[in-house]
Amino acid sequence: MINMGMNQHTITLVLFGQFSKRLLDTVSDAVSHEFLCVVNRREARVDLSTFFDSGRRQYNGDMILNEISSMKITGPVKVIGLVSVDLFIPILTYIFGQAQLGGKTAVASLYRLSNESYGMPENKEILYQRFAKEIIHELGHTFGLIHCHNLNCVMQSSTYVEDIDQKEARFCDECRKLISILPAF
Repeated sequence: MINMGMNQHTITLVLFGQFSKRLLDTVSDAVSHEFLCVVNRREARVDLSTFFDSGRRQYNGDMILNEISSMKITGPVKVIGLVSVDLFIPILTYIFGQAQLGGKTAVASLYRLSNESYGMPENKEILYQRFAKEIIHELGHTFGLIHCHNLNCVMQSSTYVEDIDQKEARFCDECRKLISILPAF
């Protein structure tokens, strides 16, 4: 059991742009269920174009993560920025998201998670499931979890969208145990 009780801790979803209510409800419910905590939403008033790299035609994930870290969100909270732009970090072609290992903040992108990105028919349910898994994964890193070798665990590394599809939206027993012994946030 994760050592957080309902209402003692909060995870805040910081919205960079517009997301459907259904998508936000789906990911909020998944996060609340997995971390047993309150999930709040907050709109960001940030122009993402300042993080755009014209040479790569992508947005710098490191810079966005730093922006999220600089936001004044108080209390016992983890914060994850939600974006719908194509993210990169200098050493990788693209990323689905990233986090401060053992820190407070993370970012997750919807950009490469849709079936349409891969020439397949639209499927909103799959898109919502993928985004929820990615958000839970990145938040897991903020709790100090590294990539897991259990193929079903949400902490399994995901290089391709198919990797996300193969895993579940929950922690394996080992990762759950590790979270339960980590200090509460």
